[in-house]
Amino acid sequence: MSTASTRTPKRRWVAAALVSALAGATCLATAACGAAAPQSQAGGGTAEQAQKLVVWDWHSGDASTKAYYDKAKSDFEAKHPGVQVDFVAQPYDQYYTLLGTAIQAGKGPDIAMFNGGAQMRERATSLLPLDDKTADLKDRLVGWDAFKDAGTTYAVPITLQGFPFYYNKAVYKKAGLDPETPPKTLAELQTDCAAIKKSGNVCFNLGNKEGIGIEFFLSGFAPGVFSPAQYDAWLAGKRDWKSPEVKQIFDLWKQTNDDGWYNKGVNSTAMFNDQFTMFSGGKGGNVIGLISDTAHWKSFDEFLGPDLGVYQAPILNPANVSKTFLPAEGGIGYGVMKWTKSPDLAVDLIKSLAGTDAEKQFFEKAGAIAADKTIDTSTVDVKAAGQIVSWLPDSKPLLHTALSAKTLDLMHRLSQQLISGDVTVDAALTQLAASDK
Repeated sequence: MSTASTRTPKRRWVAAALVSALAGATCLATAACGAAAPQSQAGGGTAEQAQKLVVWDWHSGDASTKAYYDKAKSDFEAKHPGVQVDFVAQPYDQYYTLLGTAIQAGKGPDIAMFNGGAQMRERATSLLPLDDKTADLKDRLVGWDAFKDAGTTYAVPITLQGFPFYYNKAVYKKAGLDPETPPKTLAELQTDCAAIKKSGNVCFNLGNKEGIGIEFFLSGFAPGVFSPAQYDAWLAGKRDWKSPEVKQIFDLWKQTNDDGWYNKGVNSTAMFNDQFTMFSGGKGGNVIGLISDTAHWKSFDEFLGPDLGVYQAPILNPANVSKTFLPAEGGIGYGVMKWTKSPDLAVDLIKSLAGTDAEKQFFEKAGAIAADKTIDTSTVDVKAAGQIVSWLPDSKPLLHTALSAKTLDLMHRLSQQLISGDVTVDAALTQLAASDK
């Protein structure tokens, strides 16, 4: 286990990095919504407004996020005394199913948490547009593009999301590798994986029981494969599923499994949290992790301490790529459901959830890279965290979140079939191309 003294010296994160990072991106168990009652404080609205707001998420039950929710709630209740706020933590693996049931019924929470990208866009018709209500947040927060649909904002970003490659320096050292020199090319990665495998460890920890391992693989490795123009075209919806670059990534997905890079039983291993628990426990050399609300630098640092390293995607296609970058965008955010009886109150509660003091608690206690560029991060002394923040100015959005939920679901199933050998890469890409029209 690490101590502060064993880590690198403190570094002050540059807030401006967060600005340019995201600003530059091109880019039923339903709880009652609350009984009708007058609202007595500013920011409320009509006599129809409720005295209770219900918020659905998948984090409010976590001990690590308690300080964040407590701060947001106290901030809101100080502005609106008498208004009750109920945070309802739903299980993440059932979250969007439960929310879908609520949407179909036309009732449920007043506010809901969303992942940026497809998960929010697919439900945009159930959310209130927020552009005319959040102008005061636009300059302070970054990551808005992940919460827009057709140019309209439907949720407020709370965190940033990205897919860095984390590695365990102790595993590298045991394999006879330089623990301070992670792979920069495909050839180096292949050499490292062979050495790690020979030393008795797996090269990467992977869980694809949910089928989402392919999301991490595609968005994680793509900066080392796609040319800048191809990358931007993908984000703009001009996707060529038959291109050599896309085929290279899906071929690599299958080939790396065939070559024994991963732990056994990939399709029966849960990513959340078995994959990341294995990595934290020193059972693998590498893992593609997150920077947002879980499986990030802080959770790994608690177990690996100074053995935790991080690197960007290796260059897999030198004909297209001379340097890679961290894929990153808005992570999780909150939107207001259309059926709420208290839209103004709900917006005010989201502003408390996105408040700088609350966001600081989310960052410091839970490890999420907050979407608030004004947060002072100088107290953090974990080297991996500093490296991640330094990469944000050059980041571009994640590729998989540009896809529809329907195509993502198909890609999840096909990724499992590729692992099991039940479909070829060419056949899988043909199906994905048809779905993505």
